[in-house]
Amino acid sequence: MKRSFIVAAGVSGSIAVLLGAFAAHSLKAVLTEDNLRVFHTGVEYQFYHTFALLGVGLLSEKVPGKLLAAAGALFVAGIILFSGSLYLLAASESFQWMGAVTPIGGLCFIAGWICLALSVFRSR
Repeated sequence: MKRSFIVAAGVSGSIAVLLGAFAAHSLKAVLTEDNLRVFHTGVEYQFYHTFALLGVGLLSEKVPGKLLAAAGALFVAGIILFSGSLYLLAASESFQWMGAVTPIGGLCFIAGWICLALSVFRSR
């Protein structure tokens, strides 16, 4: 478990840097200010939860268990659903239906944090 979440954090972090740079340099001229802000929110939350994934990977050595694994999986799902839907929403009018997916990703983030807290609380 440790290895897979640390690898996922590395991949997610590199994608977040790439997308952030892409937005700052290339999308700035193409997207409206509002859409650029939406895209930036996706990058920001991807970064937050990339660090959470890294924490899950590092904690897994000390706090093994299904709740911690669930936290990591929920963070990955949240990154894909929340940040991914925001990237698509910002990029094109064709993806406006993705607005219904964004809150599901947010719920994944919340559930991930709760699982993380419970896994550490129950480990003693």
